[in-house]
Amino acid sequence: MMQLFDIIASAGLWAAILRIATPLIFGTLGALLCERAGVLNLGIEGIMTFGAMIGWLSVYHGADLWTGLLIAALAGGVFGLLHAGLTVTLGLSQHVAGLGVTLFASSFSYYVFRLIVPLANTPPTIVPFQPIAIPGLSTLPFIGPAFFTQTAPTYLAILISLLMAYIIFRTPIGLAIRMTGENPHAAEAQGVNPMKVRYGAVIAGSALMGMGGAFLTLSAFNSFFPTMVQGRGWICIALVVFASWRPGRALFGALLFAFFDAFQLRLQTALSGLVPYQLFLMTPYILSIAALAVMARRARVPQALMQPYRRGER
Repeated sequence: MMQLFDIIASAGLWAAILRIATPLIFGTLGALLCERAGVLNLGIEGIMTFGAMIGWLSVYHGADLWTGLLIAALAGGVFGLLHAGLTVTLGLSQHVAGLGVTLFASSFSYYVFRLIVPLANTPPTIVPFQPIAIPGLSTLPFIGPAFFTQTAPTYLAILISLLMAYIIFRTPIGLAIRMTGENPHAAEAQGVNPMKVRYGAVIAGSALMGMGGAFLTLSAFNSFFPTMVQGRGWICIALVVFASWRPGRALFGALLFAFFDAFQLRLQTALSGLVPYQLFLMTPYILSIAALAVMARRARVPQALMQPYRRGER
């Protein structure tokens, strides 16, 4: 019991939670924005992988870290444009199109990486974002090292989640997005162009997904390998449902999953040899499924989600 208390009372645990949660925050907000407009984007896993690769590759070839993050966002937006073209303009199955984008983006990432970086025993590295100590806050006992010595993209992810909550629920743009996701024909009757709204939401959401992938190579790690996203995209899709399509709850859900993940890593060390490590690896996903099952029963799904829109049709 004392070991559990020591783990939870450790500032290192809470600092790790924010690091682990950051790519999930970017990805979940991106998926949430797409779905709020009525488009399910299952291309997230591939978009995050490509964002991780292209962001790292840009910095490896001389770009600064912020430029690498921007390039990853632009690349994500391009894949979002592809997904929107397939699902919004052509009205194809959002499930099939999203899976196609994931397969294409993941495979293309590996192809480009191996084309530019030959096979090597040790992957080349870059100098990633360094933790920023916030003056006056980082020196506070426990709270300082736990929450105020993170890298810049982590602070950016939290800021974007707060900004998105404001935009969706307090601005005309957010109202247009919500109307399009609920009833695009009613939105059109109010002078909103649902096609443009869906295109904008999918492109912007996919850009956030690309940034989530880039965080892995530009901040969490310093190199790229093709399997590094490790299912985080699918976790983000589940977190959107857990959050009931609300940015504030999405932030909480990402932090909750990160807590489970960071806690099990430290528990493995504390109970090494007593319990099979596979059980610890399962823990975050089992607890997340349980939380999702509870929250999903009360979640209100956008009514036009996954429904193609055709002007004049009802």
